[in-house]
Amino acid sequence: IQEIVKDAILHTPSAFNSQTTRAVVLLGEEHTKTWDLITEVYKQQLPEEKFNQANKRFPGFKAAYGTILFYEDTDAMRQFQEKFKTYQDKFPGWSEQTNGMHQYVIWTALEAEGLGVNLQHYNPLIDVRLATEFKVPTEWDLKAQMVFGKPTSGPAVPNKDKEFKPIEERLKVYGAK
Repeated sequence: IQEIVKDAILHTPSAFNSQTTRAVVLLGEEHTKTWDLITEVYKQQLPEEKFNQANKRFPGFKAAYGTILFYEDTDAMRQFQEKFKTYQDKFPGWSEQTNGMHQYVIWTALEAEGLGVNLQHYNPLIDVRLATEFKVPTEWDLKAQMVFGKPTSGPAVPNKDKEFKPIEERLKVYGAK
């Protein structure tokens, strides 16, 4: 797992080679503690009904093998904005794209190893608590929480009721033979 994350951090491309994505890998007791903290924060900050709804999912995440916290280093991004003023307004978007690429690379690598993976977004409510607990630099901005472990069921069945916009509105191809 550590090698997968390390290789992804080192080799996933980024705009201007900015390398703004950061990750925190939580295993064992640290993973368990993370989901206890998230549960605690949600219980403190949400109305009871909303907490009860969210809390239905927390035990499953806690039972997983580990969690990877994905961050973007805002200081690193600002340095590139200063260095390349022509593109300074583009770097926040490129930074988000880079983070998504890291998430995808790590997700597919973990899946290739036989692990089940899901991506959660319980931030911003949990940002300060996790940053304090794991000594995350203040310039790191939390983007997502990737939970992974032994699959407890097969792949999800696609929702038959899901509506799809016409593919012609979402995909254009030119020059195909």
